[in-house]
Amino acid sequence: MADSKSADGGIWHAIGPGILFAGAAVGVSHLVQSTRAGAAYGFALVFFVVLANAIKYPAFRFGQQYAAATGTSLLEGYRRRGKWALALYAALTVATMLTVQAAVTFVTAALGLYLFGWDIGVTTASGLLIGICAALLVLGRYAWLDRVVKLAVVVFTIATFLAAIAAASRAPWGGPWFPDFGALGVGDLMFIAALIGWMPSAIDISVWQSLWTLARARDSGRAPSVRESMIDFHVGYIGTAVLALCFVLMGAAIMHGGGREIPEQPVAFAGALVELYTTTLGGWTRPIIAASAFMVMFSTTFTVTDGFPRAIDVLIQRWREAEAPITETLDDESQGRGYWGAMAVILLGTLALLAFAVQSLKGLVDVATTLSFLTAPMLAWLNHAAMRGDEVPEDGRLRGWLWTASWLGIAIQAIFALGYLYLRFGVSS
Repeated sequence: MADSKSADGGIWHAIGPGILFAGAAVGVSHLVQSTRAGAAYGFALVFFVVLANAIKYPAFRFGQQYAAATGTSLLEGYRRRGKWALALYAALTVATMLTVQAAVTFVTAALGLYLFGWDIGVTTASGLLIGICAALLVLGRYAWLDRVVKLAVVVFTIATFLAAIAAASRAPWGGPWFPDFGALGVGDLMFIAALIGWMPSAIDISVWQSLWTLARARDSGRAPSVRESMIDFHVGYIGTAVLALCFVLMGAAIMHGGGREIPEQPVAFAGALVELYTTTLGGWTRPIIAASAFMVMFSTTFTVTDGFPRAIDVLIQRWREAEAPITETLDDESQGRGYWGAMAVILLGTLALLAFAVQSLKGLVDVATTLSFLTAPMLAWLNHAAMRGDEVPEDGRLRGWLWTASWLGIAIQAIFALGYLYLRFGVSS
C-alpha cells in the first residue's frame, strides 16, 4: 500500500491537511469577524464563537475521516448517495466561490499594501496576489502549498498567542459573557449570522480537507490511518478555535468601549489590525506583526486558490465515473484540465467582482460569510450521509455520540438559517 517511507513516522506523514485547514480558516473569520465581535460586543459573543466551533465539528471532521477510512474523497461519498448530491454541492460551490475568493484576497491585498507601502489600488494588488498564488501552484502543486502554509501558520500562531497574553490584563473580564437577547436588533443578528458563517470556516472546506488528505498521501508516499488523520485534524481544528478566542480577546481588550472601530477602507483596516498587536507588544514589533499577519492571510488566499479548483476538478471527474482508492493511485500527482480551467474562471471572476464591488470591506465580508452560513446545514447533512455509507469500513462508521452530535449540529444550523431568513425577509415584508 505504501513505499519505504511508510516504515516510520506515520503520524508525521499524515500531518498536513489539518494545518492547511488552519491556514484556510485563520483568515477573515478570525482577523476580521472575531476582532469585530470583541470590539463591538466585548465578550458577549464568545458564546456564539464556541457554539459555532462545536456544532460544525462533526461536519469538518468527516472530511478527513472519510478520506482516511475509504481512501477516496468526500465527493466520491456524495456520488454514492446519487448525482443529485454532486449537483447540490456544485450549486452551493458556485453560489459562494467568487465572494469567498474575493473576500480573502481583498483582506490579504490590503495587508500587503500596508506592509509594503505600495501606491496602487486594492484591485490591482489583488490581481498581483492572485497571479503569485497561481504561479506557485503551477510550480509546486501540493508540496509547496503544504510547506508554505505550515510556515505561515506556525509564525502567526506564536505572534497571536503573545499578543493575546499581553492584552489579557486590559480585557473586560467582568463581562457580560452573554448578549442581552431582548436588546439585539436586526443588525446585531445579521452580524452574528456572518460571524457564525465562517467560524471557524465555511463547511465547503471539509471537501477540500478530504482532497488534501489524498494529496498528502501522494506527496508522502503513504496512505494515513484514520487515527493518524484524526490527530492531524484535531491539531488544526482546536488550534483555530483557540485563535478565534484570542482575536475576540484582543478586540475586547483594545477596541471595546474606547470609541475605536475597525475602518471600512482596506488599507486603514490593515493598519488598525496591526495596531491590535503593536499596542500590546510595543511599536518595535510592527514590522514583524505586519509580516506575520500578511503571511497567514496569504496562506488563506493560497489555500482558497487551490481549494475551489481542486474540488471542481474532482467534481467533474466524479460526475463521469467512480473514484479509485488512494492505494491504487498513490503515484498519480497530476491535476486534471478542470483544475486549471476552474482556477482561471474563478480568478477572473474574482477580479471582476472586486473591480465593481463597493469599496467596503465589511460589506464584502458579510455577503461571503452569510452565504456560507445559509448553505452550512445542507453541506453538513451531505457529510453525515456520506459517513453512513456502506463503503465506510464498519469500524469507521458513524455511530454513538458522534452520530448524535452530527444530527444536533445539522438541526441547530438549520434553525439558525431559517431564523435568519425570517428576520431578513419575513419581518420587513
